[in-house]
Amino acid sequence: MMTLGASIDKGLISPGTFWQIQSDANAYGGAVGDELVTQVAEGRRFQLIEPFSKDFEAKNDIRFKVRLLEDGYLCWLDLADLICSECLQTFWEPLSLKDHEIQQRLQSVVTWVEKASRRNNKYLWGGTLGPDFDCSGLVQTAFASEGIWLPRDAYQQERFCDSLFASPSELELLRLGDLIFFGTQERCDHVGIYVGQGFYWHSSGKVHGRNGIGSDQLDPKSKNHVSSYYCAKFRGAGRVNRCHDGTSLP
Repeated sequence: MMTLGASIDKGLISPGTFWQIQSDANAYGGAVGDELVTQVAEGRRFQLIEPFSKDFEAKNDIRFKVRLLEDGYLCWLDLADLICSECLQTFWEPLSLKDHEIQQRLQSVVTWVEKASRRNNKYLWGGTLGPDFDCSGLVQTAFASEGIWLPRDAYQQERFCDSLFASPSELELLRLGDLIFFGTQERCDHVGIYVGQGFYWHSSGKVHGRNGIGSDQLDPKSKNHVSSYYCAKFRGAGRVNRCHDGTSLP
């Protein structure tokens, strides 16, 4: 296997080219710094967006800006993450599923989350590989396990779903696999997966959360501090009726 900085023809590494990553990798929010924004599983594909910001021949501390094709997410990958010349892709086409095909897979999505909750885990900002996840990373990876790609971040997932405009007192509008959104009046900053009877799975942090994956309830009268905290931040719910087409979202 060749590295991007060594054996690959320099001319192949140009903006617009498509690649497949060969090992799990962290992805960052900029050309420098340690801000983890997402993780990229082996086998995922990306498009190179910008040329290298440093001399190509350097072997260390080089990142390149990419668009992850399955969810359109813009981020930066380290040169040290291996990809080989055979992984240059000629094209990429998103998977398209009909609404009824998605609905048939939702029980498996929820089962995946339940299994993930039984592993030792903690909340990890940017986590999508597991066992540690952030809230939207858990949701995205659970759906992706069934071939259903969603946008990466919670506020993007909220915009992507068909809005149900549900409130905690209108649980009859919700069904298994719907997404539950939380945050301020201005912006969504947390997401979970509804499973029924007022309960949902989510990954929450140390402050006001469980520091990992847990099940909580949409009940304004709940005496559980995690449930009551997030219920007070409830924004609404949405239904997943399509797969993301890989376009970048604001």
